[in-house]
Amino acid sequence: MSFQMVDYFVESVEDGLRLSKRIYFGKDRSVSPPRPASMDKSLHQTYLPTAPMVYAVVSDPAIVDNPDLPSYQPYVHGKCDPPALIPLQMNGIAVEADCYLGTAFVTVSGSWRVHCIMGSRNCDCRLAIPMSERGSVLGVEVDVIRKSYRTQLIKMEENMDIVKVSKVKDGGFLKPHIFTMTIPEIDGGSNLSIKFSWSQKLLYNDGQFSLNIPFSFPEYVSPAGKKIPKREKIQLNVNAGSEMEVLCRTSSHPLKEIRRQAGRLGFSYEADVLAWSSVDFTFSYMICSSGIHGSLLLQPPLINDFDQREMFFFYLFPGNDQNRKVFRKAVVFVVDISGSMQGRPLESVKNGLCASLSELNPEDSFNIIAFNGETYLFSPSMEMATKEAIQNASQWISVKFVAGGGTSILLPLNQAIEMLSKTCDSIPLIFLITDGSVEDERHICEVMKTKLKNRGSMSPRISTFGIGAYCNHYFLQMLALIGRGHYDAAYDIDLIYAQLQKLLGTASSIILANISIDALEQLDGLEVSAKNQIDLLTTQAWFSESKPIEEKVAKMSLRIGFPSEYTRMVLLQTEIGKKVTESFGSEEILNKIDLAKLVKSKGYDITLLPSLGMGFGNLAATADNTPLEPGEISIEPVEIFVKAASNCCGKLANDCCCLCCIRACSKVNNECATVLLQLGAALSYLGCFICCSGND
Repeated sequence: MSFQMVDYFVESVEDGLRLSKRIYFGKDRSVSPPRPASMDKSLHQTYLPTAPMVYAVVSDPAIVDNPDLPSYQPYVHGKCDPPALIPLQMNGIAVEADCYLGTAFVTVSGSWRVHCIMGSRNCDCRLAIPMSERGSVLGVEVDVIRKSYRTQLIKMEENMDIVKVSKVKDGGFLKPHIFTMTIPEIDGGSNLSIKFSWSQKLLYNDGQFSLNIPFSFPEYVSPAGKKIPKREKIQLNVNAGSEMEVLCRTSSHPLKEIRRQAGRLGFSYEADVLAWSSVDFTFSYMICSSGIHGSLLLQPPLINDFDQREMFFFYLFPGNDQNRKVFRKAVVFVVDISGSMQGRPLESVKNGLCASLSELNPEDSFNIIAFNGETYLFSPSMEMATKEAIQNASQWISVKFVAGGGTSILLPLNQAIEMLSKTCDSIPLIFLITDGSVEDERHICEVMKTKLKNRGSMSPRISTFGIGAYCNHYFLQMLALIGRGHYDAAYDIDLIYAQLQKLLGTASSIILANISIDALEQLDGLEVSAKNQIDLLTTQAWFSESKPIEEKVAKMSLRIGFPSEYTRMVLLQTEIGKKVTESFGSEEILNKIDLAKLVKSKGYDITLLPSLGMGFGNLAATADNTPLEPGEISIEPVEIFVKAASNCCGKLANDCCCLCCIRACSKVNNECATVLLQLGAALSYLGCFICCSGND
């Protein structure tokens, strides 16, 4: 959503806390807002959720009252526009997190009470879930008296608009890390039991994995009664993926170890508290190994899985040897300075680029190309990364990085490849940074594919960084696939510097290159099969404009429960005691729901939620140089599982050429050796890009 929507949310919460002063709790305390800071930024930090929250959505202030103890309230004239948001009181909260390799699956269960609405009236309730910047919503379940709600993914249909279902505008991602959803018509005084889950990527730095879950609750969500018990629980499971010793480093809450096996740990925390947690739940650990190590995991298919092929998962960890050397690098930075980058976006990129230049080693070489409708070169040839050259480059950036003009990407990419054409003793790297979409994106991919095809293992690695919601992130992912590089993005202006630094550091710290796995030569078919494949197949569907691949993405999205560009999330309301599966077969629920049939069913109500997809760019906004605003979504976390079989299954597996793909695309570095970016990317090329584009 836009900054304006964030402002509306913050102002609505502020209005809600003012309205809550009308509530009388007898001898107990009243719920009053904290004293806000005077600065707008501080106000945002105060009222944006820093933990799972539920709000009463109030358009008519006259309905605000204690449902148990009605009091005389002076009549309130007018309506709240936009509606006020009153934070509901929380009765209990529990978190369960399963950390496996580089991914955490988080489930939060909580209970909230509509303490602020008359018993004879009702209101909508807004659920807000802050999570990791790379979080992906998996599902929401809500139980309230006489009815229940749950989310369900459905396949996008061309005629979806003619089906008479409720469509809500409120919901989706308020900010890239805050998911919101509206639960309709909840009676005053009701208790809501809510369970929601998401996945997020573990952070990895200097051999240490870190988990962070928003768990800082404001004081005003505490129940009004002083004697009401407050109980919070945390359960954490860690599976390192190997039998090597796991060393716990830090924890924000007093966890008790309840289980320890080779490479597997279990912890719990449970307490009755006087006040809810005021700090996020953080936990970090490391695998005790100084050298590079890895393993191969094998998994038989689930009994009910329609795909009965065996699964394997190969991963490498770099270890925590800080003295290990990385490859010498030849780096060209290709930076968008079009008009839409004006202001904080370009300043953040400038700061991030200067910081990255300072990290280069003296034996590295570099160059910078700024582009809009034209290109501007720091130097006509590659420069050694001496202190003097880096200082000159920083000064050049401060002068030449002035936002203005349009966006033309192909010319600067061609120039960057030409600059690196004679590189023979360094790893050639290109970093493309842009916030816009261009009309010739597929042509750019074709040109880059042709240029890089015959250059062998020393062809440039192209990494891409997308800023905001207007660029085509699938184009940038495809370009990174073709260039055997990395892709990352920042939808929020405040995150540009950190995310850019992460990408530049990750893609530049190469300690292994051109890995090949000879055993895969014997496989007749190979396919990356999980959330990562959804993103990669969507990229290929965009590139090839293939309806069959779109269908495959939709089917996979429904099967594994992750949203995609070709599925939508709906909220199903059912009467207590009646389940969807009583009227619809399990296979139908798994693959497709007939909206028209569902709407006509008794005891069901369906609400179409806003799309969670990132979209395919905005050419009009790019052409108009529309300033950057935070996007509506965040990039999904990466997960990789690989399925293999002796019998090929469909075109994806039939067209696969294992050895040449892996040799062309594999690499691992010390920032991404959580498996999910480096070796996983190599297998992703194997299972998606080459296979779907045909045998070249």
